[in-house]
Amino acid sequence: MNRLLEKIAIGICRIVDLFHPLFQRLLPLQTFRYLVAGGANTFLGLLVYFLCYQYLFKETIIDLWFYAFKAHSASLLVSFLFTFPIGFFFARYVVFDNSNLKARIQLFRYLMICLFNLFLNYLLLKILVEILYWHALLAQFTTVILVIAFSYVAQRNFSFKVSENQTNC
Repeated sequence: MNRLLEKIAIGICRIVDLFHPLFQRLLPLQTFRYLVAGGANTFLGLLVYFLCYQYLFKETIIDLWFYAFKAHSASLLVSFLFTFPIGFFFARYVVFDNSNLKARIQLFRYLMICLFNLFLNYLLLKILVEILYWHALLAQFTTVILVIAFSYVAQRNFSFKVSENQTNC
């Protein structure tokens, strides 16, 4: 399975790296890969959020025994469940492929950062939707922008530390 993931990642890297020369004066390769991979994962997250919010949870409250989720909160949770594993794959195999940490440590650290990001996203979404009365889709789009900047720095310097500057793709 690991070999299959690595082959898929190498293919993704080759495609992404074809476009890097257009941006190499502005962005280093790793940052460019993060923007492309993160952008794809963010788009997926927003798409899942939109579909859940508009069609699955619209105007409903999802009452679990421990918490009642409003439509925007339930949509955020489902979106997270889709984007977490895909984001980890992109981070581990495409963006930070030169990290010297063990996979289980990377996964745990990635999860910690993602859970913090989820909490931050949830908090900002609650404020924007329930206090400031923004539309949920606009609020989610806005919070995603803020969380992405923090996430890149945290993932690069914590989840996927590197002791050398080389990439495997």
